[in-house]
Amino acid sequence: MKPETHKLVFLMAGLLSSATLVGCTSGPGMLRSNPRSHSCGDQSCSDPYCGDLSEFAMVDDAACAPGFGGSCATEGCSDGCAHSSGVASAPVVIHDQGFGGVGSGLAACATPGSGSSCMATASGKPCQGGCGGGCVQQAGFRSGPSQLPRELDKTTLPRHIIEPPDILLIEAVDNLRLESSRLQAGDSLVVQVGQTIPVDRTEGRVDQMFKVVNGVYSVNVDGYVDLGPEYGKVLMDGLTLDEARARMDKHLRRTLKSPKLYLAFADARTHQFISGQHLVRPDGTVSLGTYGSVYVTGMTLEEAQFRVQQHLAAHIHRPQVSMDVLAYNSKYYYVIADGGGAGEQVIRLPCTGNETVLDAIANINGLPTVASKSEIWIARPAPAGTGASQRLRVHWNDIVRGGTTDTNYQLLPGDRLYVKADDLIVFDTWVAKITAPWERIFGFTILGNGTVRALQRGRAAQGAGGGIGF
Repeated sequence: MKPETHKLVFLMAGLLSSATLVGCTSGPGMLRSNPRSHSCGDQSCSDPYCGDLSEFAMVDDAACAPGFGGSCATEGCSDGCAHSSGVASAPVVIHDQGFGGVGSGLAACATPGSGSSCMATASGKPCQGGCGGGCVQQAGFRSGPSQLPRELDKTTLPRHIIEPPDILLIEAVDNLRLESSRLQAGDSLVVQVGQTIPVDRTEGRVDQMFKVVNGVYSVNVDGYVDLGPEYGKVLMDGLTLDEARARMDKHLRRTLKSPKLYLAFADARTHQFISGQHLVRPDGTVSLGTYGSVYVTGMTLEEAQFRVQQHLAAHIHRPQVSMDVLAYNSKYYYVIADGGGAGEQVIRLPCTGNETVLDAIANINGLPTVASKSEIWIARPAPAGTGASQRLRVHWNDIVRGGTTDTNYQLLPGDRLYVKADDLIVFDTWVAKITAPWERIFGFTILGNGTVRALQRGRAAQGAGGGIGF
């Protein structure tokens, strides 16, 4: 028998023996060995074989459970217990058959309560005593036998890492200018001056207004602020507010003895508002308009928000930034459809964190006509150089006809859902590739022979006709 058949036989024997011994169910995250009213961890459960199993295996206080096909999470777990989990001693490629712990795609040990699991070391030995020694961390789902995220037991993805071409929604709550910002053409200033030139009531209204400086004045395109014919123009372009006050006071003292000056921004808001959609560019930055660019790739939202606030602090008074991801464009999974020897079609689909195998197939309008329903699996990538990979088999008929969720896995970013073609289709295509050239050659030969014979018969018929004497 094949090694897979041996594993299946041992698994069924273990399940049958546990069904006779265990008087409580094993919890919602594992196979229920006996449909009783109690579960391991309940106060009413007195079965000694339950041990200290928590609601989910290998989380928090989970113990070794050879009878359940489970694996161990504690440092005191022996080699025998590790092997009883059904993980091969050299799981370079680890398969998940959908059973509780046998080939579940996770190694025999995990860090309790961490929410992540180890697969195997590069040397092929099961991980012992936590996730050290070259183990491959598998973050984003609970650890333990048969605890991969599925249709009715999904997990949340890790914090989103910003990458191109994500689209961020950035809103700067405060848009007040700094006191140190410099004046430029188009700025408006409130200017009020006391102890100006005395107003003569006998003069015209316009002449009286020229002697009063009290209102909103703009910085003209030439950089000057015009205070009227009585006081003249003052160059303000490129000055800070304090510098502008000093210069205007000096200018007014040419006309007035002891003027009292008030000068401030008429509108303290900045010219450039940070609000709207911002694309993460290929160089990893987002544009903030006139305030330049900020590098945000590889950061979480909180880190990117802090970095943007730091950058805007040089232009805006105490900026408060709100940031969110408007479009998750950098996380995908792939559906690869085997063409039965005629190539492979790769469909890239965005990963929103909620898709299962059934969702992925629905997104490509069902299985291809050449697909084999018994040869579908998920290839889950592992870090480069680890020498380990993870392949999760999918039982299509059980999912769509029986409604079972054991292999309707939740898809994670980077997953490859492979749909293999039927072996007969592959064989037929292979035969066609071999025979097609010969068919063409024989076809040309037959066509040539037929043409030659037709010409010969035509000549013979012409010769016979000429002998009649026409």
